[in-house]
Amino acid sequence: MNQKPLSGDGTVRAHVWVHGRVQGVGFRAHVEYRARQVGGLTGWVRNVGYDTVEAVVEGERAKVERLIELMKDGPRGSRVDDSKVEWENPTGEFAKFGMRRSM
Repeated sequence: MNQKPLSGDGTVRAHVWVHGRVQGVGFRAHVEYRARQVGGLTGWVRNVGYDTVEAVVEGERAKVERLIELMKDGPRGSRVDDSKVEWENPTGEFAKFGMRRSM
């Protein structure tokens, strides 16, 4: 994995895109549920175009990496063909993890 920028408290930020059969299968709800299940994560998830889901997530490195792996698996009925992760500087701008409107 790429070098992950850290904040002073060890928080990392990942910008994630997954491509494939990821819309119409409850993918965003799955990511939101999994983020809350992992715990301690903030950010958002949304649909982009017709075959992509995008997410920004901040939290402890191990928890962010766990959510990324869960996103690559996806919910039942989905199929992830490709994924991309860009590590960014954390901003601390989010209070919780939730869904955003589709683009």
